[in-house]
Amino acid sequence: MQNYVNAGENITLPAPHDVASGAGALTGAIFAVAQAAALTGEDVVFVRRGVFDLAKVSAQAWTVGAKIYSDAAAKLATTTASGNTLIGAAVVVAANPSETGRVLLDGVIR
Repeated sequence: MQNYVNAGENITLPAPHDVASGAGALTGAIFAVAQAAALTGEDVVFVRRGVFDLAKVSAQAWTVGAKIYSDAAAKLATTTASGNTLIGAAVVVAANPSETGRVLLDGVIR
């Protein structure tokens, strides 16, 4: 097949904002985790699938299986659906307060 490019698990995109290695970022409808730090507009490899510890809204308690969304403005993972993009599901309980939550990213574009 001559038109195959790659599996799409790891993709190179311009950083939508300054991003730290291991931080999540939403580029259009694609949410992924940066493999390296990058400044806005710089190309960086993003990982679209897997389980990651992500910065979250501290004042939220998460349950296993809870739907997790990206709050692109705050650059945090959240359980608040309104105005945010679904990115995956919590795989462990996260306390209120806590700075990070463990999220399963399924790589689906929503």
